[in-house]
Amino acid sequence: MAQLNSYLTFNGNCRDAMLFYKACLGGELEMQTIADSPIGEELPEKMKRCILHATLKSDTLTIMGSDMAPENLTKGNAFSMMLTFDSEEETRKVYADLSKDGQATHPLERTFYGALFGNLTDKFGHQWMLCYSCEEKKTLSVGYN
Repeated sequence: MAQLNSYLTFNGNCRDAMLFYKACLGGELEMQTIADSPIGEELPEKMKRCILHATLKSDTLTIMGSDMAPENLTKGNAFSMMLTFDSEEETRKVYADLSKDGQATHPLERTFYGALFGNLTDKFGHQWMLCYSCEEKKTLSVGYN
């Protein structure tokens, strides 16, 4: 089966964003600048510090990013990054961290389906959904006679 990873595009602030995500989510971060790539000499000096490719990876997530965006880059609202957590404490911490200098569009709250859920737009314009299933899943048992 194929693996689905996220790939975020930035307009010159990929380095700052990926360092921010690393601080919020942990993991190992690798970044390659345009200057350190084979195309570095072909591009203008102002682009050399930009990130050609970055990967933030842990056991449970992979987020990739780049400053190599089209000039008409538009942040969309048709998708969100979804994070699912194993504890309420971690959910609340990451929500607070990711929403710093961003917008808490839907504060964390308990839902009717037994989860702690919220969403936000981070300071780089990317949308995140955070969820922690805090109640045991209830199973329906039906007896037949």
